Amino acid sequence: MGRYKGGLIPEQKSKRIKPFNLLAARTIGYKVEGVEPVGVEGAYDKHLTGVSGMRLMQKISGNVWKPLNDENEIEPRDGNDVVTTIDLNLQDVAENSLLTQLSIHNADKGCAILMEVATGEVIAIANLKRGDDGNYREEFNFGVGESTEPGSTFKLASVMALLEDGYIEPDDSVDTQGGAVRYANRIMKDSHEGGYGKISMQHVFEVSSNVGISKMISKYYSKNPQAFIDRVKGFGLGKKLGLQISGEGAPFIKNTDDKYWSKVTLPYMSIGYECSLTPLQILTFYNAVANNGTMVKPMFVKEIRNKGHLVKTFKPQIIKDSIASPATIGKVKSMLEGVVERGTATNLKHAQYKIAGKTGTAQIANAREGYKTGKVRYQASFVGYFPADNPKYSCIVVVYAPNGNLYYAASVAGPIFKEIADKVYANKLELHKELKYEATLAHNLPKTKTGQFKQTEKVIQTLQIPSKLPAGQDRWIAALSKNEQVEFTGVRFRHDQVPSVVGMGLRDAIYLLESKGLQVRIIGRGTVIKQSISAGSRIEKGQEIIIQLS
Repeated sequence: MGRYKGGLIPEQKSKRIKPFNLLAARTIGYKVEGVEPVGVEGAYDKHLTGVSGMRLMQKISGNVWKPLNDENEIEPRDGNDVVTTIDLNLQDVAENSLLTQLSIHNADKGCAILMEVATGEVIAIANLKRGDDGNYREEFNFGVGESTEPGSTFKLASVMALLEDGYIEPDDSVDTQGGAVRYANRIMKDSHEGGYGKISMQHVFEVSSNVGISKMISKYYSKNPQAFIDRVKGFGLGKKLGLQISGEGAPFIKNTDDKYWSKVTLPYMSIGYECSLTPLQILTFYNAVANNGTMVKPMFVKEIRNKGHLVKTFKPQIIKDSIASPATIGKVKSMLEGVVERGTATNLKHAQYKIAGKTGTAQIANAREGYKTGKVRYQASFVGYFPADNPKYSCIVVVYAPNGNLYYAASVAGPIFKEIADKVYANKLELHKELKYEATLAHNLPKTKTGQFKQTEKVIQTLQIPSKLPAGQDRWIAALSKNEQVEFTGVRFRHDQVPSVVGMGLRDAIYLLESKGLQVRIIGRGTVIKQSISAGSRIEKGQEIIIQLS
């Protein structure tokens, strides 16, 4: 169009994207104008945003603005990077395991949270809800924001209160009375028809006997129920955690002066009703037991960086130095291990490491009719930690309203917990017991493939294999002889000829052939034993070569 009559004036705009799509979507969150901030992005928007630049512009014909100078008057400054505590691999495991179980049981929704015991770092947090189309997606952070009646997972607080006040010992006996007991106008029952007879408090907790727990709480606290409430709150329950992200649900532990306090409140609160807590608040309590009584605040963000340079570090914060005496903590740890070894969660037993925890199956109240509704709905949960003898990770799984006949926690929430725990155990070598063995070299030296010099050198040095490497700077080397040591010689390939990959592993063979412009087709697995184009043939770009493996 000629000079000064045409051209392109680009305008740069930034947009935040989620490269891992829905993984931890609600926890990662967002910041949208006019909408309450959500998750990490909402909480740390000022760190992420940076500073906008400024440049002088001149308005020209056609309502177009033209820069006056080549450079900005004020240069823009990039925002910082916020480093979360989330482990993407374990987050993926948590979400997929949760999705599978929700689909199997046609449940309304569910959540799973994995936390590091010592630091409170949230390693994975998954929240899924079934939409009108039947598909599950992250729409709300239930783990952080949903405060509900916890059910039997609250029994840990009840037993700890009895132990801490010196009323019971784990081997004290309790009569479960045929599995039913009356409180005022209501009858409380055990899930096991006919009850368990006369059993120890240890076994009461292991089999989650409602009758056994409520009888002991009523026996020792009925004349002063506020003493029980105060003791429970002394464990760190009943207060918000003060998280790094917004949206934490409010906990509720009813006091005796509450207008809705009744003759049945104390016994029913002892088994996890007439109070409410979020999954993360329950997990933090169990995590404190795993941490020998020290309660730490859950963390979602551990660092702020700018172009790789550390700007700020968030250290673990202690909420309570000790929620109970060491003696009480030791006793309940043994009881939590018993739940998996002999109680309601024996399906979570693992041969390689121990799990400790508690099942919880709670009836969900109807908003209008309370519990007096024709269709009973349940909430299944499991919360615990592992390895039980040296706790490193704690985890809670809650599945809301599973449908069908299978709704008990061990069968619904337990498999999700175990799959997450197994994945953590498989990936964290520090959790494995040290193997006692002596490294010995076999009489026959190991079979050695042709490969890259540096990688081969690293392997033989690490395994301390007797060897003799070539003195030159060859990139590729091949083994020659195997007498007292493995001797290598350098291998060089011409850029215009098909290389010999016989004797190589698949990864090296593909890399070498494709770097020459060949299309590789593979048959079998193992070591290359044959190639369809002879070594030394002239290379034709895009030509297919078939390699057969042993």
